[in-house]
Amino acid sequence: LWTRSSNNMVGYWNLPEATKGTMAEGGWIKTGDAGYLDEDGYLFIHDRVKDMIITGGENVYPAEVESAIFGHPDIAEVAVIGVPDDKWGEAVKAVCAPKAGCTIDPESVIGWARERIAAFKVPKSVDIIPALPRNASGKILRKDLRAPYWEGRERQVN
Repeated sequence: LWTRSSNNMVGYWNLPEATKGTMAEGGWIKTGDAGYLDEDGYLFIHDRVKDMIITGGENVYPAEVESAIFGHPDIAEVAVIGVPDDKWGEAVKAVCAPKAGCTIDPESVIGWARERIAAFKVPKSVDIIPALPRNASGKILRKDLRAPYWEGRERQVN
């Protein structure tokens, strides 16, 4: 999603590289959001581009996979991340925290997702942790979840 208006910023204070990556010719700002227009012209923001997983050349938006998994009866919270995969570039991984008194079976999460989304979007693996890491405002810290899998690699994409 790119936007342009008379109220757009002119750049980040003392961050020329960040400004260069965000600003485009003609006063356009790259928001970092991914979305689509429906047949009536309404814009729906779907996810963040930087969170998108590219597996075997297919784009997978974590929010879509998380929505498919979230109704699982044993799951209190879920985050979906991309992890390195030698064949596909990245693989979809779900990181789940259980509801109180519940135990999560990773295979049941994969089966649950398989019934609700396309096969290439289904997590190839599931990690179970007590709670998802969050910042002070409650946003899930995906970078913290991804970090161990990408350690020692030059890039955070494969």
